[in-house]
Amino acid sequence: MTEKLVTVKNRAGIHARPAALIVQTAGKFKSKIFFKSEDEEINAKSIMGIITLGASYNSSIQITAEGEDEEDAVEALAQLFEKRFEEE
Repeated sequence: MTEKLVTVKNRAGIHARPAALIVQTAGKFKSKIFFKSEDEEINAKSIMGIITLGASYNSSIQITAEGEDEEDAVEALAQLFEKRFEEE
């Protein structure tokens, strides 16, 4: 299992466009990928789950992946957060 804590850096938080980017990126990997925020854990391959997570600016999310390509999956998703979903 690979885990990484990321911070939402774009001012608008995770809305429809970043959620779609997350799901598209997660879908490229075979691993099971989850986002944990406070008491919630959602499937990173579910756009509805990502949107209902309601992650706002400066909130922290734990990315967890388990499977054959887990390290690559976590790193690819962490890069989306680092680049602010290419919005700024």
